[in-house]
Amino acid sequence: MTFFDFNSAAEQSSYDLIPKGTVVRVRMTIKPGGYDDPSQGWTGGYATRSLSTGSVYLNCEFVVLDGPFARRKMWSLIGLYSAKGAEWTNMGRTFIKAILNSARGINPNDSSPAAQNARRISGFADLDGLEFAARIDIEKDGRGEDRNTIKAAIEPDHKDYALVMGVMPKGGTGNPGGNSGAPAAVAAPSYTPPAAAARPAASTVPSGKPAWAQ
Repeated sequence: MTFFDFNSAAEQSSYDLIPKGTVVRVRMTIKPGGYDDPSQGWTGGYATRSLSTGSVYLNCEFVVLDGPFARRKMWSLIGLYSAKGAEWTNMGRTFIKAILNSARGINPNDSSPAAQNARRISGFADLDGLEFAARIDIEKDGRGEDRNTIKAAIEPDHKDYALVMGVMPKGGTGNPGGNSGAPAAVAAPSYTPPAAAARPAASTVPSGKPAWAQ
């Protein structure tokens, strides 16, 4: 048998979509796009700027860490700037805040100094490598086909958070819908900021881009 005889090669794997609403633990990594704007504090080359629209975003990959869907990958963009208005920036900031709450075990209703400090980062490098609980969604890609994506983080006031993140609530049971008035306190998962990544050249928006990036 030679390398060029492919009769014995394994067949391609075929994956069904992960059901919408499934809650999983994921690790987020940022594909650096080489774009910096020191006036915004965007340094380290993590942001990507679209050459066609001027929109700026974080190009993120999410890998499922546990369970029947372990090692499955999904991709999503976190908006930082769009010429169409502040709505997309605010959506990106809301998502990042929820990611920090989930990764660092901070209840969304906790406004203590320690909780406020946990929602601050020194730069995008602090987001690269974070592990958090996420809800699977389904959207159309650039070819009009369904694909899995992640648009929401599950925070410590959600009933599934402790199970997914492998931490035990200190008290109470939480709230199935999230954003409860009396959520459970949850022990924070360990967190170590990753090292900064290299800076590649800027790129265009990948296929399946959201409306703000078009």
